[in-house]
Amino acid sequence: MKNTKNNYYFYFAIPIDRIDQRIDNFLHIYLSTVPKSAIYRLLRKGIIKVNGYSIKPNYKFKNNDRIYIPQKIYSQHINDKIIFNSTYLNTEKIQFLNKRILYEDSYLLIIDKPTGIAVHGGSGLSYGIIEGLRILRNDVSLELVHRLDKDTSGILIIAKKRSALRFLHEQFRINNILKYYLALVKGTWNIKEKSITTYLHKKISGISRLMTNDNRIGKKSETCFQIKEKFRIATLVNIYPITGRTHQIRVHSQYLGHPIALDKLYGDNDFNNLMKKKCGLNRLFLHASELICIHPNTKKTLYIKAPIDNHLNKCLLYLRKNIQ
Repeated sequence: MKNTKNNYYFYFAIPIDRIDQRIDNFLHIYLSTVPKSAIYRLLRKGIIKVNGYSIKPNYKFKNNDRIYIPQKIYSQHINDKIIFNSTYLNTEKIQFLNKRILYEDSYLLIIDKPTGIAVHGGSGLSYGIIEGLRILRNDVSLELVHRLDKDTSGILIIAKKRSALRFLHEQFRINNILKYYLALVKGTWNIKEKSITTYLHKKISGISRLMTNDNRIGKKSETCFQIKEKFRIATLVNIYPITGRTHQIRVHSQYLGHPIALDKLYGDNDFNNLMKKKCGLNRLFLHASELICIHPNTKKTLYIKAPIDNHLNKCLLYLRKNIQ
């Protein structure tokens, strides 16, 4: 601890796997209870320093950097508690995440994300999968490699090392990671395979953020669909998104006239109500089921599979038995 102009500072060397990371992103993880807006303000005013000097929020750490955080601010950091539903989230509430692990080594942690939980806090949420895992492992260095919608279940990759994060981000950038989804959609498809390309643009509608098709300002988005099983009122499809835009699969399914079952934003109300009544479905039927990637250390092909949960499986069993 060091006294700088009558303010006591905690200071520590930046871990080697944090080199090249922006300081604002690092502090957002490390000072988990401090809002991002407050972090930017602390950096702009020079209250938090690197090597004893003021730096900008976009500063990237270099080798042998030391970060200085005032004692009063440092003491606000909560390593084992995150506020959730106006109470403190403790390890007992998130132990279930340990049972969702599909693969783990010193570089990667891959879990089967449950539906209904966001991958990270934000937008009014103070708790997400990544915060829960950081608490369970007492490791603030865990970082999301990619994201899934709150209501989508399935395979989610977390990096344990900065080098693994950079490697997999590059693999995503060059489309060298294959992700497959299972979805139950409205109606019966007659075409065995279908590929769609549109240009998606985010539109604010009230408190919701919706993705719409706009060829003028949207970003190119491509998805491939393949029939897996047909029913009288619905179709189970395998989906391979070539690009990774927000809500891409859900919007493309709607665009083709086959919205996903129980999709509250892009779905069909009559179809959703029918699936609730007949099949007891109470969640979005979209599941990240398979992933193929190159391991960041061994460079060997890694194949991960996550089966659908009992609730989705019961829905399919009902459709096979009663609505053919």
